[in-house]
Amino acid sequence: MRIGQQVARFTWPGSPGSIGPTFASMARWSEAAGVESLWVMDHFWQIAQIGPPEEEMLEAYTTLGFAAGVTSRIELGAMVTAATVRNPALLVKTVTTLDVLSGGRAWLGIGAAWFEEENRGYGLDFPPTAERFVRLEDTLRLSRQMWSGDDSPFVGEGFTAPRPLNVPQPVRTPPILIGGVGERKTLRYVAKYADATNIFDGGPDFVAQKLGVLRQHCEAEGRDYDEIRKTVLTRISLSERSGEKVASGEETMSLEQAVDKLGSLAEVGVDTAIIGMGNDTDQGTYDLLAQLVEHVASL
Repeated sequence: MRIGQQVARFTWPGSPGSIGPTFASMARWSEAAGVESLWVMDHFWQIAQIGPPEEEMLEAYTTLGFAAGVTSRIELGAMVTAATVRNPALLVKTVTTLDVLSGGRAWLGIGAAWFEEENRGYGLDFPPTAERFVRLEDTLRLSRQMWSGDDSPFVGEGFTAPRPLNVPQPVRTPPILIGGVGERKTLRYVAKYADATNIFDGGPDFVAQKLGVLRQHCEAEGRDYDEIRKTVLTRISLSERSGEKVASGEETMSLEQAVDKLGSLAEVGVDTAIIGMGNDTDQGTYDLLAQLVEHVASL
């Protein structure tokens, strides 16, 4: 099993001046710990599951570009971009730019969008569900075209681009990760277009059920299920002692408990755990994270 890290909060003492130096340190510590990938949310407001909307939040791709500049190996992506908030061709160009400047480390993490209040607050359209999925599929199709070097006119179901020229091409064609658990469309799009799926951690039984649906879609699409990386987004605040409270209000987990938790996910087919940590600004946490990376490598 491989480990990624998601940073979902930027509310730190000394903000806003402290945000850049703190996040740069976290990115370096994560890379030094052997973490494979670093992810940030693509939101403009904080989400209710983590804090009030007035909490600090950074624009995702500027943040990932900054992370690219202070690291050299760790892969970089948004967990996940809302298909509704950016012109699809501009989004592909943005991810291409991140890939070129990072030396081939970018991912396209994408989903159909859900945070209506945030969109409305920024004056962005938030179409009905069916239209959002049309936009998602158009973006997935267009990314394939632009990353193949084809600048012929693109005509999608809801979006057109007369000349989607993309020069330079990426160093590495960015892998596509689709986030979400919708069984009728989201997981079908994973089977049809994506390199990875991301499922939130609802427990091993929940994850196993969703992966079973994905397998069925792969069979219907003629796709090799084993080609698709199975990732889960989860929360683990590591500490030498379990049960301690961190600033986010979460309780800490020992290394042994974390290995057991991830082992149960590996048993149902998960190969990558992307973890958020409530104590991710504590440098000592990354020593334990390095041990976790080593312990789960053979799962």
